[in-house]
Amino acid sequence: MSAGAACASPTTSAAAKHTCSGPTNAAHHAYVLVQHLSGSSLERCVGFTSTDIDGQAVMDQSGIQYLAHTVAAGKVVCQVDLEPQHVAECFPQNQPYWALFVEEGGRWTSAPGGYTDVRLHDGGAIGWHYVPSGDAAPAPPPLPA
Repeated sequence: MSAGAACASPTTSAAAKHTCSGPTNAAHHAYVLVQHLSGSSLERCVGFTSTDIDGQAVMDQSGIQYLAHTVAAGKVVCQVDLEPQHVAECFPQNQPYWALFVEEGGRWTSAPGGYTDVRLHDGGAIGWHYVPSGDAAPAPPPLPA
C-alpha cells in the first residue's frame, strides 16, 4: 500500500465527469478517483494519445492538488485535495494516510508500489482513499462513473 492524493473540489455534474483534460484529440482516457476520510469523493478524467500513461502524468494532468515527497523508495503522496489541511511530516504516527489503488477492467487492487510506478491503459484509474491509521485493509474508492 502506498500513500496517495486527494482533489480540490468534488465533481458532481455529469458534464464535468466526462470532460477530460489533456489533448483534445486523445483516443484514450484514464481516471483519478479520490475518497476523503469524510466519505466525499471526486473523479477526474485525463486524455492521452499514447498506449499508456504513468501515474505521475495522470496526477499532474488531472488538476487535483497533491503534495508528494521523495523518499528512499521513490515518491509518496502526503496530501491530496488539501487533505490533510496541514502537512508537517508525510506519515505522522497514528494519523490517517492515503491508500493507493489501481483499477483495470472494473476491479480495484492495492497498488504494488508508489503512484509513479503505476502505468494505466485506456479506461484505467488511480484511486486514492484517505483512511484511518489503524485500517490494515482499506476499502478502495468508488469505481469510475
